[in-house]
Amino acid sequence: MFRWGVLSTAKIGREHLLPAMVEAENGVLAAIASRDLSKAKALAERFGARHAFGSYEDLLASNEVDGVYIPLPTSQHVEWTAKAIQAGKHVLVEKPLALDAKDIAPLIKLRDARKVLVCEAFMVIYHPQWIKVRDLIASGAIGRLRHVQGAFSYYNVDPNNMRNQLDLGGGALPDIGVYPTVSTRFSTGKEPLRVQATIERDKKFGTDIYSSIRADFGDFELSFYLSTQMAARQVMVFHGEKGFIEVFSPFNAGLYDHHRVELHNQNHTEAQVFRFPGTQQYRLEVETFARAAQGGKERVFTLEESVLNQKVIDAIFRAGGKDGSWETV
Repeated sequence: MFRWGVLSTAKIGREHLLPAMVEAENGVLAAIASRDLSKAKALAERFGARHAFGSYEDLLASNEVDGVYIPLPTSQHVEWTAKAIQAGKHVLVEKPLALDAKDIAPLIKLRDARKVLVCEAFMVIYHPQWIKVRDLIASGAIGRLRHVQGAFSYYNVDPNNMRNQLDLGGGALPDIGVYPTVSTRFSTGKEPLRVQATIERDKKFGTDIYSSIRADFGDFELSFYLSTQMAARQVMVFHGEKGFIEVFSPFNAGLYDHHRVELHNQNHTEAQVFRFPGTQQYRLEVETFARAAQGGKERVFTLEESVLNQKVIDAIFRAGGKDGSWETV
């Protein structure tokens, strides 16, 4: 059994990853660390972890942990990923891993030197609905892909939430802009060449709260908008010459809508519906990671892929200050 340690008692861990680790068939939640030992002990008791630590360093030094999950604030991801690698631990780190693509290169060198697995936690690539989208496109089900359209939004104006704190790496693009980009790249196997963007920032928080983006992939375009101050919505549509594919709850399947993908024909007279009830994408993520860490030939989200995805986000930020002109990725 792969022995997991978790750095912090963050909400995403409590609600999604810790339950997934407990339910996983090939892993066990071994330890939780918090700078407040009482919080670590309480969460460890709740989820049945044997060990609780009052510092992240103590957990990384433990021989009872094979790998760690890091859901710390975004601005701390690179720092603690590096420390975990140096401690010889496998690392699953929340997205976004970095706030600049160039910060990932040192982690690749460390990973190779210590011979551990390090992955950014894009749970969507393990969900069978996205594997189905990829396979449908590859099989020619919609013919030539011409346009991908997406949206991701929610409403959050809490000043104490890290997503609204610039110094912690808050903002819409780091938090949710990564999803339309990564899902399009995963589904098509293509990389964008250039981007255009309009970005609006909150006058109080300083974080980006709305973006409208256009990305040129050469063979097709991706357009999407995202916001942290709009009514909650998620959708992704892949539109080809012979039909289109619609993903109704693309990133938080089961929350925004059912696990559902629809394939429509050219005349919009027929549709095939693919459903994936009961799928737990976070459990699939931790189980796949554990198998790969233990030597399995699993498809995981590599640091090299993290570099490519972060380059897109970096380019979008640059494009946002250019009055609509194209920015090379």
